[in-house]
Amino acid sequence: MEQDKETEEETHHSVRTEITELVNGDLERPDEVDDHSASQHSDRTGAENEGREKTTETQQKSEEGHSEQKETNEQKLFKIASELLHTEKAYVARLNLLDQVFCTKMMEEANKGTFPLDVVKNIFSNITSIHAFHSQFLLPDLEKRMGEWASTPRIGDILQKLTPFLKMYAEYVKNFDKAMELLKQWTDRSPPFKAIIQEIQSQEICGSLTLQHHMLEPVQRVPRYEMLLKDYLKKLPQNDPDRSDAEKSLEIIATAATHSNSAIRKSENLKKLMEIYEMLGEEEDIVHPSNEFIKEGHIMKLAARNTSTMDRYLFLFNNMLLYCVPKFSLGGPKYTVRTRIGIDGMKVVETSNEDHPHTFQVSGKERMLELQAGSEQDKAGWIKAFRETIDIFQQKNESFKNALKDVEEVSVSKAELGKRAPRWIRDNEVTMCMKCREPFNAITRRRHHCRACGYVVCWKCSDNKAHLEYDNYKVNKVCKDCYSILTGEGVTEGRRKGILEIEAAQFTDSSIMSGFLQHSEKGGKLWQRVWCVIPEKECLVLYLYGAPQDVKALCTIPLLGYTVEDADTPASFRLSQSKFVHTFAAESEELKQRWLKVIRAAVTGEMPARPETNGGENSGAQEANPDDT
Repeated sequence: MEQDKETEEETHHSVRTEITELVNGDLERPDEVDDHSASQHSDRTGAENEGREKTTETQQKSEEGHSEQKETNEQKLFKIASELLHTEKAYVARLNLLDQVFCTKMMEEANKGTFPLDVVKNIFSNITSIHAFHSQFLLPDLEKRMGEWASTPRIGDILQKLTPFLKMYAEYVKNFDKAMELLKQWTDRSPPFKAIIQEIQSQEICGSLTLQHHMLEPVQRVPRYEMLLKDYLKKLPQNDPDRSDAEKSLEIIATAATHSNSAIRKSENLKKLMEIYEMLGEEEDIVHPSNEFIKEGHIMKLAARNTSTMDRYLFLFNNMLLYCVPKFSLGGPKYTVRTRIGIDGMKVVETSNEDHPHTFQVSGKERMLELQAGSEQDKAGWIKAFRETIDIFQQKNESFKNALKDVEEVSVSKAELGKRAPRWIRDNEVTMCMKCREPFNAITRRRHHCRACGYVVCWKCSDNKAHLEYDNYKVNKVCKDCYSILTGEGVTEGRRKGILEIEAAQFTDSSIMSGFLQHSEKGGKLWQRVWCVIPEKECLVLYLYGAPQDVKALCTIPLLGYTVEDADTPASFRLSQSKFVHTFAAESEELKQRWLKVIRAAVTGEMPARPETNGGENSGAQEANPDDT
């Protein structure tokens, strides 16, 4: 994925940046920290520079290499230490912007009741603690050390003081996705919230960069320490007294940097999603951690009725393709989404067209497109991107894909349908018709069984009769799908299921955790007993069903970013995010803790493991008693 490289201008402190991935920008170099030390290094190299001017180009290169070797233990180490201090000053200025400007101003408004105080706290996490540590401890220590560098040329001991405080960064990085999501939600939802952010962003101190860009700084800082330490150790002699402290610091910082690098990749993806969101006029809801940007670019669309072509633009994600029309306007949105095509079921094939070279076809459930690339290389790149995306999607979503087939699977195979008796789904295992998804009631929509597949359906969906071989070819009531299969009449194409129309049984058999819980929404007094499932393939989503065999969920809760806490009633807990509050009650404290172990992992974006019972065996699923109403 190619990312645009942006340049930031820092107004308070300047720094020469050697690591282009970090958003420290092209900054001016501040005054030298130690004039005496710097002059010593300058005097040491003055004669050599004068001598090099008199040599040939070949001799000059050789002399430079020799000079660098002589400078390794002195000037190079001093430069690295200076770089650490200069970047630390710029970093503290950025932390001050986040803590004392953005966070403070928004907390003031939240205290007035403009928007919830918890929203601001969850967005900025522990930025105040990080700012306090760096501004009051680490930066002063570095400034003092560089002032006495001639007598104490070392930084390993100072950076070792940083390692106990890396837990602060772990908390910030873990909260980063949630912070970005909350920031987007409330920018869209609350005009005052958006106005405050835009007003601060317009100030010179922000360097024409967004709050999201500045919030990325703490995530990027730990990998920066790691890179500077590695460079420092390369130049440090083996017998140097600072080597032991520097190596210990690097070992701990490198571990923390691994988590930061993962968050950086996620944040870069979210930043790209935000850019696309703005290009589309902020009308397409694509900014979500589960959406991964793959590829974008101009393409030509071949008309279906003639040989003309039309200019189009594609955005390919891990789960969908946005087929867009460019907008010719000054400012504002650049593209309008014409069609959103899901990756599920998508196919890509090369095509041959006499009038137009470099063509290929993309077909999905929503639409078929015949496209023309600008070159054979461009065509190959698009086809490769599509096929790799489709393959990864199929691997990760095999069970989900099976659950979304247009025609539902029956309890017996099509070949055996009508030839053997099915297993009947019990009445109390479902709360809605397993065909049309309408909820049952005692008067107008009562339960009926299809004698062919065993599904529980309403009277409208069972108003068909067919001869069944297993019942000596007697006429029996069957559902509309079984009637179509058995008689070959009235076969209609099944509609695509919605996101809630996934059978509970599909997930329960391969779930991390499932079972009954009492559920109350928005802290109300009305409780409902629901069948809850966290599937293995959708481990960050909690599905709520009325019963274990329902074919449609009552609702889904994407757990990522939710806050988990104990509720007031025994064996209960609460999930909250912004205005959404869900309270659950388990049958026992032990069962509650098993659910919490899984959910607490999911809300942070981690892959939850199946909980273990007191006996040590995995017990992700709670058995549903059919006679339990």
